[in-house]
Parts: sequence; structure tokens; C-alpha cells
Amino acid sequence: MQEDAADLDRFDRAILRVLSAEGRISATELARRIGLSKSPTQARLKRLEESGVITGYRALLDPIRMGLAHVAFVEVRLSDTREAALQAFNRAVAAVPEIEECHMIAGHFDYLLKVRTADIADYRKVLAEQISALPHVTSTSTYVAMESVKDSPI
Repeated sequence: MQEDAADLDRFDRAILRVLSAEGRISATELARRIGLSKSPTQARLKRLEESGVITGYRALLDPIRMGLAHVAFVEVRLSDTREAALQAFNRAVAAVPEIEECHMIAGHFDYLLKVRTADIADYRKVLAEQISALPHVTSTSTYVAMESVKDSPI
């Protein structure tokens, strides 16, 4: 069963708003915050999980404290944009841990990658040995982030 945005009422949206900021909140506290009792809150939570609106729970990690302070955005142009080539590129990107995000773009290039490494030397190695070797890559352009002004999950 897939949930449609129109099917989400104010209580569902309140649950999602609270959980997106505090994923480890207890069901009792969640119920109190949204103004419902515990049982209906748990039923709504289960429905949101089963319908795929809530896709999972995870810890948010501080990449700076993990030694991954360097962020680069990479425009990628492919030599072939037929479906098989796109799928091959997509599969290969998934295997590169330094690529944090990959978005297909409608514009002057084909993909935009967010790449996180320890420093510029590590990035240069990832670019040369992994990104440039991805299927059908014909050219790349790199933009190094100097500061993250806003970086928040939905």
C-alpha cells in the first residue's frame, strides 16, 4: 500500500515532523507531543512505516568529526545516455562510498555528484581512480564547497 501525500492528515504530518528531528523519541512522548493517545499514535506510526512514508531510522553522523571535511560537487557528462548506459552508471556509482549523493540532471550535464573525502588529495585520487573510471564518463567539472550553510535531512 503506497501512501499519497493527500492521505496524510495533520496528525501524520506532526508525527513525521517530530520523528525527523528526534527519531529516538518514545511512543508515549510522541503521542503527548502530537495530542493523541499512545495506541492511535502507534497505529499511525505502523501505517506510515508499512506504506513507505517512513523508510527507516538511522543515526546522523558528523562527517567533520569522522575526518571527512572535504566536500566536492561534480558535474558528470556521459558519452551515452541511452537507458542501458544510464543504468550501468547508476550501478557503478552505488559502489563508490565517497559518493554521498548522485542526481540525474536535466541540463548541460548528465549527473551531479556530492563527494565527501578527508581532503583535496583524497578527492583527487577518488576522481582519478573511481569517478573518471565510471561507465560512459566523458568529462567532469568539480566545485569545492568552502562552507556548508544548510545541510539538513527532510
